[in-house]
Amino acid sequence: MAKRIRKAVFPVAGLGTRFLPATKANPKEMLPVVDKPLIQYAAEEAVKAGIETLIFVNGRNKRSIPDHFDKAYELETELEESGKLDRLEAVRNIIPSHVACIYIRQSEALGLGHAVLCAEPAVGDEPFAVILADDLIDDDTGDGCLAQMVQRYDEQVASIIGVQQVPAEHTDRYGVVDVTAMEPRLGQLRGIVEKPAPSEAPSNLGVVGRYILNGSIFNKLRQTRPGAGGEIQLTDAIDALMRDEPVLAYEFEGTRYDCGDKLGYLQATVEYGLKHPDLGPAFRDYLQNRHD
Repeated sequence: MAKRIRKAVFPVAGLGTRFLPATKANPKEMLPVVDKPLIQYAAEEAVKAGIETLIFVNGRNKRSIPDHFDKAYELETELEESGKLDRLEAVRNIIPSHVACIYIRQSEALGLGHAVLCAEPAVGDEPFAVILADDLIDDDTGDGCLAQMVQRYDEQVASIIGVQQVPAEHTDRYGVVDVTAMEPRLGQLRGIVEKPAPSEAPSNLGVVGRYILNGSIFNKLRQTRPGAGGEIQLTDAIDALMRDEPVLAYEFEGTRYDCGDKLGYLQATVEYGLKHPDLGPAFRDYLQNRHD
């Protein structure tokens, strides 16, 4: 019987240089899409998938992330005394009470693979999820991308990486996979290449920021030498892992917004603004009636 996926790792130590000066003192994961920061959307997706422990691998100047998930006594008291109970409810229920948060410092910026390796003391030998908050995924099923992947893990008991079809000319922005199809949306990895040129890409399936990995990935990460950019690449460790055990690629259902990119962030803001229960109708009217 497969072990249940109970823990999720959130690598949040990056500097977010593409959003400077907005990210000079504020983590990119705290950038809001309408009225919630990116990291909260990611945490909510994890909780929907049954995750009970959120492990944040952070760096310097990331204090606002643990503050966001902590209890804010003064704020809650002020909201309660002023009768702003809807806002009080929003602040109190950022994550359910049964969900625990762990914070681990990544002392050096040595890449995504290194960030995941930093989480090993909190993960142990369990299978676990990795979520990159930059990738905001709007899932029409209502359960979330990670819940879809947890279901596939329970069925297959193998590491799974989330993928999507990407424009052929943009393969150099992604890890790109070569797969053998197993069933609709699911295949077994034959290869994975980090940011290949379009002429060298094995497919148009690009890796996005959702992974479920067996604990055996940590041994591979320890053996992984620095790759692209002088960093320890998670894709290199996954490539090594698939030589010892099956690794699957799942083409998730939903729309992904690359919020590590300014245009993707703006697109997410517009789409989530249109769907907002309070602001949506007025925002739609504004967009329809504005003049260039």
